[in-house]
Amino acid sequence: MNVHPLVFQPIFKPKIWGGRRLETTLGKRLPPDEPIGESWEVADLEDDQSVVTAGPAAGMVLGQLVKEWGTELLGRAELFEGRFPLLIKFLDANDNLSVQVHPDEAMARRLGGRVRVKNEAWYVIDAEDTGFIYRGVKQGVDAAALKAAIARNDCESVLNRIPVRKGHCYYLPSGTIHALGAGVLVAEVQTPSDITYRVYDFNRVDATTGKPRDLHLEKALECINFSTDPIQGERKQHVASLWTQVTSLVRSDSFVIERVRMVDGVEQALSYDEMVIWIVLEGSGSLRCDAVAQPIPFNAGDTVVLPAATKNGIVSVNDNTMWLEVTVPVVSSLAGYDRPAREIATTPAGGGLVQLNRPDDRNDG
Repeated sequence: MNVHPLVFQPIFKPKIWGGRRLETTLGKRLPPDEPIGESWEVADLEDDQSVVTAGPAAGMVLGQLVKEWGTELLGRAELFEGRFPLLIKFLDANDNLSVQVHPDEAMARRLGGRVRVKNEAWYVIDAEDTGFIYRGVKQGVDAAALKAAIARNDCESVLNRIPVRKGHCYYLPSGTIHALGAGVLVAEVQTPSDITYRVYDFNRVDATTGKPRDLHLEKALECINFSTDPIQGERKQHVASLWTQVTSLVRSDSFVIERVRMVDGVEQALSYDEMVIWIVLEGSGSLRCDAVAQPIPFNAGDTVVLPAATKNGIVSVNDNTMWLEVTVPVVSSLAGYDRPAREIATTPAGGGLVQLNRPDDRNDG
């Protein structure tokens, strides 16, 4: 089977903190009468496999395609412990998520199995005026101070509370204590792990059990990074052409996230030589390539995987369209050579773009 763009059936996850904005804002058809907190868009985990909805590969699961298509899908991107290297989600926080942390490398190596490093990033799709996140601890807070705050039901007092708005993007490397605040809808890009250690849960009671949800404080304390040094990787940079604008949001060892805007009516060839993932936030369009007889449509709320070996790919957009473009860093063929002080930016198709540098690190959307 010749490779082609992939769109998957979402996997919905009911959550005590979930709501309905995945339906009202992103157009998902949610199960009725349930608070849905997460929509898993691209997943290759033990218990959750994304299923292709269109094209010759319809009905196949991602893990099967990873094995059968290999480098034609992944390009030079490496598997993450034998799995597709990213997990893509949408999260709707109708209420605060628990304060939590994900395993760091030391814990993942020690415990093994499903305990894998979880680096992630949140892109804010929408937020109420009071929307916020918690990320990291305040200056001077250590394990003892955190435990004392939890004991007096005041965990929030030792965390950094950051007001957020639409268009902000935040990187959360493993070991970072964090929580998504009520009223915030995000796209989440992460390494393929589903292990979370809850530190604090606002004394909530799970209505299905009548008991508080489990906490994992001791394991969490083993991997929380109490450093207050700035988190690296969020430096913004804008690139623009007549029809397209690209904004760099996050650059990490696990993934790169850029925001792409394309004006309505544009048709453009795709000459990627590596795998690219689009998380479509606004607008609609379609994708054509040699392997499909009919164009594959995409809409806001879809996530599209463009395999590295897609032949003669063309994107057409019907409206002003915006997506997050996610890639996995690969070793450059120029590694070891001297490089210019400033990179020259081009469109994926090689069109001339003018680079507009931003010297600051603000998340001003």
